[in-house]
Amino acid sequence: MRNIKLVEVRSEIAAGTRGASLGIDALKIASLDKKSDFFTKFDPINVQDANNYLWKGNKFPHAKYIDGVYQVLKNVYSTIESLRLEKKFPIVLAGDHSTAAGTIMGIKAADPEKRLGVIWIDAHADLHTPYTTPSGNMHGMPLAMTAQLDNKDCQVNEPTEETIHYWERIKKIGGDFPKIDPKDIVFISVRDTEKPEDYLIDKYGIKNFKTEEVRNLGIQKVAQETLEILKDCDQIYISFDVDSLDSSISVGTGTPVPNGLTVEEAISLNAELIKDKRVCCWEIVEVNPTLDTENTMAEHAFEILEITTNSLVEHF
Repeated sequence: MRNIKLVEVRSEIAAGTRGASLGIDALKIASLDKKSDFFTKFDPINVQDANNYLWKGNKFPHAKYIDGVYQVLKNVYSTIESLRLEKKFPIVLAGDHSTAAGTIMGIKAADPEKRLGVIWIDAHADLHTPYTTPSGNMHGMPLAMTAQLDNKDCQVNEPTEETIHYWERIKKIGGDFPKIDPKDIVFISVRDTEKPEDYLIDKYGIKNFKTEEVRNLGIQKVAQETLEILKDCDQIYISFDVDSLDSSISVGTGTPVPNGLTVEEAISLNAELIKDKRVCCWEIVEVNPTLDTENTMAEHAFEILEITTNSLVEHF
C-alpha cells in the first residue's frame, strides 16, 4: 500500500466558523454509509490539536489564536517529518487549512535538499499575512508562512508585538529559511482573492488554472501542464480544499465560493496528479458537517479521498 499513513488533524482553531474539527469523523461516517473498508486499511496517527484555545478568547485580531496555531503547526510538522524520514506517504485529513503549513515544513525538514512543489486546489490563495489579512483567520495564511512572506508592500494592518513574535516563530518552524519558493506553487480553481494576494501572484508569476480553464483544456492537459510547471521540483505536495468545489456542492465548508469544480472534475484531477512519482503527500481539508445537511459534503469528499488513494496505490 505504498507505506501509506493516514494523518488526522482535528484542528479548527484557524477557521472563521466552528465545526471543521468534526470533518474527519464525518468522512468516516460517509465511508460507513458507502460500506467502504477504507478506514480499516490504514493505521491513522492523530495529531494533537489546540482547539481548547478557542475557549480562552482571542487576543490577536490580525492573526486569531496565533498562539494555538503555533502549537498545532509544530505538532503537524514533527509528525510529518517523522513519517517522511521513514519513507511513509502521508494522506492528511485535516480541519482548517492552516495546518498545511506544518505539513509543508515537515516534508521539507525530512528532505531539506529537495526542491518542493505545491499544487494548491482551493477557492482561495491562502497567501495572506497578519499585515494584510482582512479577517485575521489564519487558514488564509499557510502559503505565506511556508514561503516566509510578510508582504509589507501591501500592509493594511498593524499587528501587535506579540502577534509578530508568534508569526516570526511560525515562519521558522523547521528552520529559518523559506520551505517553498512561491514560483513552485500551482493554483487550481482559485477564484476568491484579495489585492495583497493578487500582488504576490503577479510578483512571482504563480500559475492559476481557473475553473473555466480546467474545463476548456480538460483534466489531462491541466494535470500535464501543472506537472510541467513543477518539472524542476524533486517532490510535490498536493493540498485539496473542499471549497475548490462549486458552492452548489460545497455547502458543508466554511467559505464556499461559486464557479468551482464539480465532484467528477475533482476526482479526475486528484487521481491523475497523484500518479506522478514525485508526489510525496496528499491532503484534504475543510469539511465542516455543522454547515451541512445529511453529511453531503463529507460523502463527496470521501469519494474523492477513496478514489485518489486507489489511484496512488495502483500507480506505485
